Amino acid sequence: MSGCCGQDQTFDGVSAGYRRRLWIVIAINAAMFGVEIVAGALSGSHALQADALDFLGDALTYGLSLAVIGMSLRVRATAALAKGISLALMGLWVLGSTAHGVLVQGVPEAATMGAVGFMALTANLISVALLMSYREGDANVRSVWLCSRNDAIGNVAVMLAAAGVWGSSTGWPDLIVAAVMAALFLWSSVQIVQQALGERRAAAAS
Repeated sequence: MSGCCGQDQTFDGVSAGYRRRLWIVIAINAAMFGVEIVAGALSGSHALQADALDFLGDALTYGLSLAVIGMSLRVRATAALAKGISLALMGLWVLGSTAHGVLVQGVPEAATMGAVGFMALTANLISVALLMSYREGDANVRSVWLCSRNDAIGNVAVMLAAAGVWGSSTGWPDLIVAAVMAALFLWSSVQIVQQALGERRAAAAS
């Protein structure tokens, strides 16, 4: 998110073009949450359910990002900190859900996983393309990019899980992918929280 590419000042999201793109990405994420949560429940796929939760979290946190654009650095950093913590909670929830799936395991429906995974990947590639030029910035802006990147990676992973489920006739590929996605959520959370805390310290010192 390098909307201020070539300038010394960190991009803070104050751009009509960025706002418009963010609104489109919010709509995409909200729609795909509805599709994937239903498909995940019907197919019994933990990976799809994990990805659906990621879509919901993104839609909510992108809305928060939009709300704090133009506010003080401290407010923006606090919003990013909240998003980082929520991402960590999502990661922990997915880990718990995956552990439950290991104990109470059924074989998910590979065809549904693959079809919905492809649909979600298409939606997220559109989002990534819209946000590509805004991938660098303050913690609030950067968190949006990291979440969008995670989505695209997650969708590729879901499709790989579907292929694994189909090839092995077991649910283990689905569970492994869900665990990997949880780890990605947690790592992104660490990055966001670290940058947000640094910006809060900078704001307090100024």
